[in-house]
Amino acid sequence: MTDNTVYEPPKIWQWNPDSGQAFANINRPTAGAQQEKELKIGKHPLQLYSLGTPNGVKVTIMLEELLAKGHVGAEYDAWLVNIGDGSQFDSGFVNANPNSKIPALMDHSTATPTRVFESGAILLYLAEKFGEFVPTDPSARAECLSWLFWQMGATPLVGGGFGHFYAYAPIKIEYAIDRYAMEAKRQLDLLDKTLAERQYICGDDYTIADMAIWPWYGAVVRNKAYQAAEFLQAHTYTNLIRWIDEVGERPAVKRGEMVNRPFGKKSRQLLERHDASDFELRTQDILDPDPETEGS
Repeated sequence: MTDNTVYEPPKIWQWNPDSGQAFANINRPTAGAQQEKELKIGKHPLQLYSLGTPNGVKVTIMLEELLAKGHVGAEYDAWLVNIGDGSQFDSGFVNANPNSKIPALMDHSTATPTRVFESGAILLYLAEKFGEFVPTDPSARAECLSWLFWQMGATPLVGGGFGHFYAYAPIKIEYAIDRYAMEAKRQLDLLDKTLAERQYICGDDYTIADMAIWPWYGAVVRNKAYQAAEFLQAHTYTNLIRWIDEVGERPAVKRGEMVNRPFGKKSRQLLERHDASDFELRTQDILDPDPETEGS
């Protein structure tokens, strides 16, 4: 349906908390804490506060890849922050990320705890801390960081732009969907053309650029985000699909997708992660074996 209603913006915008729009219960025009609640702290120096959305998955993939490389210092506790109930506005979380968005990382191995927020910043922080997944050659490093920052800047047009108006907006606005579908397809085409010449985003080596880009664009192409793969003709981006499939088969990626995930098949949900054994012992199909609550 196309909405032809002419909207004339008022002189001064007013927030309507009862608008009924998608995510209206958690979106507000102000920042800061809304309730007092301290962060939980586990046994490891690295404490992650997150949710298994694409931005959260970037970081859990990175941590699991570091552990797979043998970096014992990358052991971490991952605490679920359920943005649906407003946990991102708890005072403790706001202290870790004043922007009240997941993920947030606290590193307690430093003289005073170091907070890192924004998923791209966390990836770069961990890459530099452990000396992995970011090139040291200046030109190769510049290429890697360029793609990392490309993802941070480009993906909101796919998620907040295309995804919102295609899947979540209460009315279908042709102009908005066309505008953002064109940009989403342009980005998919860019990745497809790039991966026609490279195994990974930056060349022969798997880097934080792959970890940043895969959760978002992999979800769109695999029809796990917005159910728009057919609409976008995602199957035509064959080089991108090859890369998505290859990265998705990495054991660390499979584990990273499970962490802080409160949706989907219960066997793939690990709400909190405090030890490597949790993947075998504490998934939701084990903790909550009721088949009637099994996700799809």
